[in-house]
Amino acid sequence: MPTHVLPEAEGDERGALLAFLEAQRGGVRRAVLGLTEEQAAQKPSASELSLSGLLKHVAETELGWLRRAQQRPSEIVRTQETWLDSFRLLDGESIDGMLAFWEKTARETEDWIRSLPSLDDTFPLPEAPWYPPASRVSQRWLLLHLIEETARHAGHADIVRESLDEKTAFELVAEAGGTT
Repeated sequence: MPTHVLPEAEGDERGALLAFLEAQRGGVRRAVLGLTEEQAAQKPSASELSLSGLLKHVAETELGWLRRAQQRPSEIVRTQETWLDSFRLLDGESIDGMLAFWEKTARETEDWIRSLPSLDDTFPLPEAPWYPPASRVSQRWLLLHLIEETARHAGHADIVRESLDEKTAFELVAEAGGTT
């Protein structure tokens, strides 16, 4: 189970942002609690989203943004042809494996953020039509973007889970003994 990141002291901006990110990660993790691989792969709503696919997507997305911020190549490269693979588990992949991968990425994200001299340090955004050319953003922007992205998908995961078995996040936490 992941460590829960808490602000270290009053005014600890890094700790506060990391705690908010961890809270959103918890929303996705709770959604897969108690499910089999087959259940988590189901697409019970009008969308093509499954819980295992959402889990994989948020884990890969966090790693991708972390590597951009570190200005290092990512271990996972998606092309237009493999983009949909970021939303489904492939042969040899499992929920437990994705959770472990994401936990490792989360620890690396925290270590990276805590090692920076300043959250004002910047890195270049990728070339894309939706970003202005030669744009740079701060490490603070990175954390806020990861919170936004993870929260969006945690909301999707809530809806997919409720569509599967009508369980809400509150019921899942209670069934797990109040821990996630």
